[in-house]
Amino acid sequence: MPTMSRCFSALICLRGLALAFVLGSVASATCLDAGAQAQRPSGNHPGEDGGNATGGNVRGRGNVTGRSNVTGRGNVTGRGNVKGRSAVPKSFDGAADAALLAMRRRAGELKVSGVAVVAYFEGESIQSWSSKMEVVGRLKDEPSGTEKGSNLLAIAYAKASEMADTLKDSGSHIRPPMTGEVGWSGGVILRGKTGYAIAAFSGGKSEDDVEVSRAGVKELVTGL
Repeated sequence: MPTMSRCFSALICLRGLALAFVLGSVASATCLDAGAQAQRPSGNHPGEDGGNATGGNVRGRGNVTGRSNVTGRGNVTGRGNVKGRSAVPKSFDGAADAALLAMRRRAGELKVSGVAVVAYFEGESIQSWSSKMEVVGRLKDEPSGTEKGSNLLAIAYAKASEMADTLKDSGSHIRPPMTGEVGWSGGVILRGKTGYAIAAFSGGKSEDDVEVSRAGVKELVTGL
């Protein structure tokens, strides 16, 4: 019996030592983990996923503000300067409408019909122009018998094209008519502030066409 009692006491002692060892190991590991967390920066360490999730993305968003420079594309409004490439002032449309109205009225007074054209270009040598036309009663004369007929719109633009080159009224005969020109009178050109205003009418007698065109070109220059 004394021997069994000693064995039982030794067994209890060993179990106590083992439990103490386990508890000591757990406590040590807990202390080490707590110390590591205390030394770790709060999510700003570049090697940590959390750090990249905050600092990295925040920096990325900072660059996104750099994209606000894309508002520099607002300079695309500088393309509004493309308007400067236009051959005519901004007021051309309104002035052209007024000029065509004046031509229609004058044609009514002279009791003639046909096609009216107005145009404007800047500078001393035409590179581009803006133009408007209006049918005043009739666009063409139909063919009949031996007559081929007449495209009054084509004739009016031929007069305008001649003036754009010569800077003289159509039919001036300062040179022979070129292919595509008719060499007929009926168009009037005037110097404007920054370029030339043109009006041409086709459909009446030459003198009537000139009168109608003169009314239009004066109104066009006044409007510009």
